[in-house]
Amino acid sequence: MNAQYGSNFQRHLRVYEDRSEFHINRSNIEKFPEGVLSIEAKKRISSIRKCFENGFLKDIIADLKSGTCQPKIECISEPAIKCIDVLVDSVTSEVGRALVGLSVMQMCIKSIDCSQNIRLHKGSSSLNLFSWSEGISMRSLDRKFVTPVLREHNLVSLNADGFMMTRSLAENYPYTSLYKAKLKGARNEWLELVDQLENRETSALDSLKFMLSKLINRAKHFDHKANELIYETSKLNLKIHTRDDAISVIQFHMEQVDYASRLLEIGMHALGQAAIESGSLEPMTLKPLSQMRSANKKHGNIGDIEFLEQGEIVESWDAKYGKSYLREELEELNEKLRDHEHLELAGFVTTEEPERLDEIVGRAKSIEELYSIKIVVFQFRSWVDFIYEKVTQTELISEAELSRRWIHIYCLCLCQKRRDHAPIDEPCLNWVEALISQLRDME
Repeated sequence: MNAQYGSNFQRHLRVYEDRSEFHINRSNIEKFPEGVLSIEAKKRISSIRKCFENGFLKDIIADLKSGTCQPKIECISEPAIKCIDVLVDSVTSEVGRALVGLSVMQMCIKSIDCSQNIRLHKGSSSLNLFSWSEGISMRSLDRKFVTPVLREHNLVSLNADGFMMTRSLAENYPYTSLYKAKLKGARNEWLELVDQLENRETSALDSLKFMLSKLINRAKHFDHKANELIYETSKLNLKIHTRDDAISVIQFHMEQVDYASRLLEIGMHALGQAAIESGSLEPMTLKPLSQMRSANKKHGNIGDIEFLEQGEIVESWDAKYGKSYLREELEELNEKLRDHEHLELAGFVTTEEPERLDEIVGRAKSIEELYSIKIVVFQFRSWVDFIYEKVTQTELISEAELSRRWIHIYCLCLCQKRRDHAPIDEPCLNWVEALISQLRDME
């Protein structure tokens, strides 16, 4: 063995036609044969699925919340504790959620059957699908038993399709320290945690309980902050009298935090909710806000805020934070319109002064003639005026009441209190804390 490697050994992964080999050191090689599931693998998978079906993860979360069980810290290795701390603390609106969800699932699997290799995330009995003979289909476990539970308890804001839909987690290579796919979040800590679990250097069950406890604490903290924000909003509403008052709150908030583009969508959708609920836009309804990064074509979207009549999109608005030149967006709209014959009005809402407006208007007119619709480009303030005029002219709601309702709904959306209207899957804690501070400064 020494002669084979020479004196300059480096960890490496060897990929053969029928297997992979993870060469950890000169004397430690993990082999991963490829092919349909073995008989033993099928038995393990059946046992693991049955435990999930019987509420394995649900019961642990319930027990932790009720205080009837706690992780035994002494059974968790120091490296595992550090990895879990970083994984949970690294979660933001853009990164880290998938790796936390995956870690929870892998620790569940190891807790149920420690002999199941959690590096091998694909397993199938079909000759037409890639599979490790001792692997396990993590995608199916995630979709049925992990993501739904984490979402139900608001522990991690995950896409309903599951975190294993992330392409970077689906490469046909085992989850080792040499896994090369680009991952957002605490990638190194996740891989170190996998090593700790596979090498049985930490208790899988207690490590799982520790991570879930941290997630639960984060959820409790968020709920506390959400209640603070709702209270501050109720006080602020006494000072909201005009659309300018409401606009100033939302614009200032967008400018103070990260991911302002998403807040623009939420702010616009919140005004749409307030407008619909006033009864002024009947018979129109408002389509729920789409999840961040949802593919427009896949979900049949035209824009971010869509008003419907009899289930068909008749008015659509696309939020474009920081965008001033919209030619590309116009061409994308042109492609989408082929599938939306009922659309009457399509608009873009920007936070910048539009550039090359003559070119944009000219192209918009040609698309208008082709599809018999109206296309407009508004800056945010002009769009707010457009909505306000449509709503207040009915005299069903005053400008002051619409403004108060808009801010109230905006805060409720950020606080995860209107998920039927705005299922925001980005963690909102930073947004909520920043708005609390902003509103208190206004007192």
